Amino acid sequence: MFDGALRHMRWGIVPVGRVNARGRPVMEQIINARSETVFDKSAFDGVGRAIIPVEGWYEWTGEKRRKTAWRIASKGGGLLYFAAITDVWTAPGGLEVPQVAAVTCPPNADVEPIHHRMGVLLNQEDVSTWMGEDIEAARALMKPWPAGRLSIEEAQDVDWAAP
Repeated sequence: MFDGALRHMRWGIVPVGRVNARGRPVMEQIINARSETVFDKSAFDGVGRAIIPVEGWYEWTGEKRRKTAWRIASKGGGLLYFAAITDVWTAPGGLEVPQVAAVTCPPNADVEPIHHRMGVLLNQEDVSTWMGEDIEAARALMKPWPAGRLSIEEAQDVDWAAP
């Protein structure tokens, strides 16, 4: 059940229980889970659901070394709520690592010119549905955010290296 608490988690999920052809654990990380398959892929069996509150996020366009950073935020200001999945990975040696991955969907008309995917954004009133027990109700939330509700502007003075 959703308790509203914030928790520190590692970004990226190592799918628990996945093994390669030799029976060894798969160690690849999934940083984003596609909304189209998050409820169906065996890699996500048994995962929990979470919300990632953000003031905005960045996407980059352009050629390598000449990328433009774009800041995406709510047009009205305030927080946005990304749908996410969680799991606990048991590392070699038994250390338990809480982990999280954002759920993505096709972009809305605002984001489409700069990226081919976007995070699934939830209205504040849909947070309890996403966190609830009804999987079909949660699945119905897996769609692009309505167009016109995001502010997208070129980021100024970004002082980190573009991906």
